[in-house]
Amino acid sequence: MPEPILEISKLTYAYGQRTALSDLSLSVNRGEIFGFLGPNGSGKTTLFRILSTLIPAPANTVKLFGHDADGDLNQIRRRIGVVFQSPSLDKQLTAEENLRHHGHLYGLSGSDLEDRIAVQLRKVGLIDRAKERVGGFSGGMRRRVELAKGLLNHPEILLLDEPSTGLDPAARIDLWRSLVEIQSTGVTILLTTHLMDEADRCSRLAILQSGRLIACDTPTALKEKIGGDVISIVSRDPDGLEQVLLEKLDLKPDRFDGQLRIERSHGHEFVPRIIEAAPQMVDSISVGKPTLEDVFIQLTGQRFNE
Repeated sequence: MPEPILEISKLTYAYGQRTALSDLSLSVNRGEIFGFLGPNGSGKTTLFRILSTLIPAPANTVKLFGHDADGDLNQIRRRIGVVFQSPSLDKQLTAEENLRHHGHLYGLSGSDLEDRIAVQLRKVGLIDRAKERVGGFSGGMRRRVELAKGLLNHPEILLLDEPSTGLDPAARIDLWRSLVEIQSTGVTILLTTHLMDEADRCSRLAILQSGRLIACDTPTALKEKIGGDVISIVSRDPDGLEQVLLEKLDLKPDRFDGQLRIERSHGHEFVPRIIEAAPQMVDSISVGKPTLEDVFIQLTGQRFNE
């Protein structure tokens, strides 16, 4: 059986009268890249703050490395690395100087610290830029320096809050290449995200909405639950088309953003029947494999950005 490195049991957290997390339970196995996917207000930030020990966890709700997170926080902090969404680099310092000051916070010094700095900068592909000020780095390069900082104390868990924020597509690819390499060394990666393509790269995924866990599985397994292809139809008369599809094909489509949406096995084979049933009412029609957006729609009845 996989070994849980994180266990959350019936976690509820509120800010005054506002509940941020409600009865949340899940576990993360050692060596996973585990993602927490959710829109704004889903509870991701609160959960990240609890797991990174910035705010205390309610008693007996969170275990890291088998120890209660409301216990000795210093012991937990020694075993985790944290990369926040907001940049935490001093732009006037070089890459190695940023890491050196970070190492001092963990009591590291001397040749051990210098060796660690070199290893981590090499791991993220920046050893040749070690003595350059990070103020001249691109956004992607700065993010990689942040990763190197988070790994300097040799953590068992690396926590990342919205790691791809502000990065262009090429930088995001480089970032994920680094994350996969980090995972291969045995580090468990926990990340929050609101990006579907980023969530698709995770080993497993927890989908949150309004502080509640609504699904937890591999991205592939979540999409397979849709049960077929997704047919999207644009029409100038969606009400009329919906009625025709119900009367002629016994179909009751969902409606999102003015479009009609149908989940159907072998969707490409069904498209001609739709067009034949209402030839003057279909402006455009498309068929695609289910995405995590489709999973969210099926589970909540809403689009992700709503």
